[in-house]
Amino acid sequence: MRKKKTNIVVIGGGTGLSTLLRGLKKYPFDITAIVTVADDGGSSGRLRDDYDIPPPGDIRNVIAALSDAEPLVEQMFQYRFAQSVDLGGHSLGNLMLTALTDITGDFSHAIAEMSKVLKVHGKVIPAANKKITLHAELIDGSVIVGESKIPNAHLPIKQVFLEPNNVKPLPEAIRAIQSADIILIGPGSLYTSIIPNLLVKDIGDAVVKAKGRKIYICNLMTQKGETFTYNATDHVRAIYDHVGKPCLDSILVNNIDLPSPIKANYREEDAEPVSVDVGSLEKMGLEVIKKDIAIIQSDVVRHESTRIAEWLNDYAPKFIS
Repeated sequence: MRKKKTNIVVIGGGTGLSTLLRGLKKYPFDITAIVTVADDGGSSGRLRDDYDIPPPGDIRNVIAALSDAEPLVEQMFQYRFAQSVDLGGHSLGNLMLTALTDITGDFSHAIAEMSKVLKVHGKVIPAANKKITLHAELIDGSVIVGESKIPNAHLPIKQVFLEPNNVKPLPEAIRAIQSADIILIGPGSLYTSIIPNLLVKDIGDAVVKAKGRKIYICNLMTQKGETFTYNATDHVRAIYDHVGKPCLDSILVNNIDLPSPIKANYREEDAEPVSVDVGSLEKMGLEVIKKDIAIIQSDVVRHESTRIAEWLNDYAPKFIS
């Protein structure tokens, strides 16, 4: 009989993070999600600029993923207005988080209150509690300003950085990292969903120093404008380069070859399966864990969150402090 829940911190953003959390919440994990606030596109970007707040979109998706509320309540929270000129593109959840932030004067407090309303299984913490802007420097020295524009880059990315560059995390984010049994990084867009969290300097430092097991859940596919031609080792190196030193113990990679028609579809989008050079990863001191963790839905390759959660539930006990 397990004596206590495994303390798990998950760091990321985008579809990958919310997908993973839907599987993890079914198991005896004490979950803290640290979520990127670098988004500046769509509804989130408009509210970010209009109200001078962090973008609510990724936070909204994570709250929905961890919610134990009635399905209709979650559906309402995720509802996106399509017919209105003024409200077009906005989701109800984004508007609710913005309203709560305006009322309380604090984005993180708004998240905590919304988490109570939707009976969130765990804690949701923004990587920063203020508006930030993500920049990408390309290999020719040119700079792209704004997270939403980075995937359109036509040259490889040299580095990404935040402005302001001295943004501080919330103390509870650091405490969660320090007390975690396991820290999961990813899955998600490498330069726009994962690394921006680690660029909040104290978060990156806390991950490096953390005693918990640090696992990178590697992306299944490369991404046009971000990681085209990247293998698993390249993903890890990019994380290390931005944090400033090695910060991972293990990497979880997909072990099953994808069907040829799916790969052909992705090739049309300048994307391909992330290749895994086990020897190279092991030379970096990483434990390489190969599992069947991919699922295909409507011709889109996603992480199968229930399989990952099931594996983690078996793997975690040896790291519980």
